[in-house]
Amino acid sequence: MLTAVAIIVKANVVVVVVVVVAEEETWLVSSHVKSSTRCLNIEMMVDARARDSTLTMLSSQLPRPSLAFGTTGDAATKKREIAAFFGQTSHETTGGWQAAPDGPYAWGYCYVKEQNPGSYCSPSSTYPCAGGKQYYGRGPIQLSWNYNYGQCGKAIGVDLLNNPDLVATDPVISFKTAIWFWMTPQSPKPSCHDVITGRWSPSGADSAAGRVSGYGVLTNIINGGLECGMGWKSQVEDRIGFYKRYCDILGVGYGNNLDCYNQRPFGNGLFDLVDSM
Repeated sequence: MLTAVAIIVKANVVVVVVVVVAEEETWLVSSHVKSSTRCLNIEMMVDARARDSTLTMLSSQLPRPSLAFGTTGDAATKKREIAAFFGQTSHETTGGWQAAPDGPYAWGYCYVKEQNPGSYCSPSSTYPCAGGKQYYGRGPIQLSWNYNYGQCGKAIGVDLLNNPDLVATDPVISFKTAIWFWMTPQSPKPSCHDVITGRWSPSGADSAAGRVSGYGVLTNIINGGLECGMGWKSQVEDRIGFYKRYCDILGVGYGNNLDCYNQRPFGNGLFDLVDSM
């Protein structure tokens, strides 16, 4: 069972959502709401607290703390980064459907682990698979593959190669893995953080590949090999829909270049990184 605290900054308050996840069902709990649902309804974020950010505190423990998650740039940039993070992670964990109440983009954070998973073990001398362990998608970003578990575990100081289930059972570790991926560039890819905060400038090779600044590059970073450069894809539209919903809640503009339909993939994504260590 996973208890996760999701915090969204709005003006001078933070909207706090406490989610307890047990396999395929989610219980949403706040001081005012308790309901059994299959996913988290974004509209049910009702518990406002004094301005504090668990996600920012978690990201401050990762490299480059001066450029922590949700604290870079002006107010609009900070809100847009939070919206982008929850937009991408809502897609990764959603159980929404077209006829869902309030629409499919009102629902996210349903599954804490990948459904019908494989072992996701790739030969690696640096991050070898532990006996009997599987490295399928877990947590908000659905961290996958042994080399990602190994690199992330090293960065946050947790042995995830031998304890991969912690990503699905420990709420702090779960969000740390998502923020680690968000904040960490992995060549040839920039970090999601640098893209959404405007710190990344496309190189000549990026421009030639159609990779331009905007939310669409985040999708390319996360899963470009399967979703980008192929024209219209429902998965890309889903990511955009969630992002727009969060932007609307936070009262911030979407920015430009939301899709990656005409972007060539970077070559590596969350699910197809190669072990280069």
